[in-house]
Amino acid sequence: MDNDTLARRFGELTTAHLADGCLRAGVPVRCAPSGLVALASGMRIAGRVIPVRHVGSVDIFLEAFGSSAPGDVLVVDNGGRLDESCVGDLVALEAASAGLGGIAVWGLHRDTVDILAIRLPLFSLGALPTGPLSVGDRTPDALEAATVGEWTVGRDDLVFGDEDGVLFVPAAEAERVFALAETIRDTERAQAQRIRSGISLRSQVRFDEFLASRALDPGLSFRDHLRDVGGEIEV
Repeated sequence: MDNDTLARRFGELTTAHLADGCLRAGVPVRCAPSGLVALASGMRIAGRVIPVRHVGSVDIFLEAFGSSAPGDVLVVDNGGRLDESCVGDLVALEAASAGLGGIAVWGLHRDTVDILAIRLPLFSLGALPTGPLSVGDRTPDALEAATVGEWTVGRDDLVFGDEDGVLFVPAAEAERVFALAETIRDTERAQAQRIRSGISLRSQVRFDEFLASRALDPGLSFRDHLRDVGGEIEV
């Protein structure tokens, strides 16, 4: 699935839908830690991961841009450090000029006002005035992998971000995850509309039936019941 298609289809979904799609597909749900959030409300990212392990020098970003395609998303691994920023306005501007769809930083950024003016979506752990404090040795996989929280991702992965956070999905599983996420979205929208029209959620999911069945079979889970009746509150 190319980046244009990803952006278009994700435009009608949320990361929550995709996370549920992963769970339904049996794909590991790889969410970034909750502290990784958008710089401004409404920012969204969707595209192939361009991974970078940052060691204190901007040249690694410039090299990564040389092998990127329009719509790719730069994923920067700065070890989750909170004592320095590693992405500023020049990196964001160069990324935008290269056609990237956004940046996700496992670390901090700076130059917030300028980055907002550039209008490139950016997700990070927050802002700090100081830039890199030192330059370390470049790792052999500096342009092949990035670690975000407990997950390590590469160019075979896709990254999505919205108001709920950041999620990684294997590119090879994208079509299956999207199809399931879209089904879940449609079911939930229909359920919400029925609630607004006066049909309670308890009625829709036949909750009384679930309680009666569970009394006979204490091992019955609400998740199993929902699957039987076509509900999508849990998957």
